[in-house]
Amino acid sequence: MADPVRAHDPILTVTPNPALDVSTSIPRVIPEEKLRCGPTRLDPGGGGINVSRVVRNLGGRSTALYTAGGPTGHAYRELLEREGIMGRVVRIKGSTRESFTVDETSTGEQFRFVLQGPHLSEPEWRAFLSAVVDDLPVGGYLVASGSLPPGVPVDFYGRLARIARDRGSRCIVDASDAALNAALDERVFLVKPSRHELAELVGAPVEDDAQLEAAARTLIADGRTEIVALTLGGAGAVLVTADDTWRLPSPKVAVQSTVGAGDSFLGAFVLRLAEGRTPREAFRTAVAAGSATAALPATGLCAAEAVAELEAQLPAA
Repeated sequence: MADPVRAHDPILTVTPNPALDVSTSIPRVIPEEKLRCGPTRLDPGGGGINVSRVVRNLGGRSTALYTAGGPTGHAYRELLEREGIMGRVVRIKGSTRESFTVDETSTGEQFRFVLQGPHLSEPEWRAFLSAVVDDLPVGGYLVASGSLPPGVPVDFYGRLARIARDRGSRCIVDASDAALNAALDERVFLVKPSRHELAELVGAPVEDDAQLEAAARTLIADGRTEIVALTLGGAGAVLVTADDTWRLPSPKVAVQSTVGAGDSFLGAFVLRLAEGRTPREAFRTAVAAGSATAALPATGLCAAEAVAELEAQLPAA
């Protein structure tokens, strides 16, 4: 049960390539065999949508902007409505993609199959861009997260970042490769790259804590972002600003699935910032939220009670 909604700055999440998450389990994945799976779970997934779901679970409110089309898109919208997510959909001709996660119970291994997604025509992605402009939370947060579908220009998140900057909205980007680089070219508020992505962005190795901090500070000093957040799995997480670096370990949990853990980190972080918390305070909740999600099976996302319990176990950042 989510907490009652508290007042906070507005949050808009943007998901151009959502996915209907299908998850199941099987004793063993064997090639060329008909594999009888266990019960199936369906969740509305995709980076920005997961951020909105976590914001809701932690007692906040956001507007989720996403594309949807075809029979899969219809099922996707129904699932979001059941969860009470406030959303605005831009309809497309193609069918919303699926992602398929299989837990191999005999080994504990997890197999994740992520489909490419539908092709968006230029009128479709421009309609989506216009919808972002219409809903842009002036004085709030714009969270652009996830992959770009085929047909969408690689600088799409860069365009969003530029619009957000010009209109007084803080843009947070969780993407990769050219899409992330284009966003950084327009200066964003926060990015959450992987260690590998950070190394590619600065053209230098990121193999230890000193190199990680130096690489993050390079992005900040170059004026490409104000905050860099890195989640490092079992090694915890690091948050770097122009003045400070904070590191926290991961709370001790029995990891069942990593699906959605990074999105949970981001959702908790942006909600706490929107509530007026400091980056340091938001970072603690974010680390707890990522671990709370990792402790759940399949594509489940963290609950407020579990996040509070894990946060209480964390040392000072």
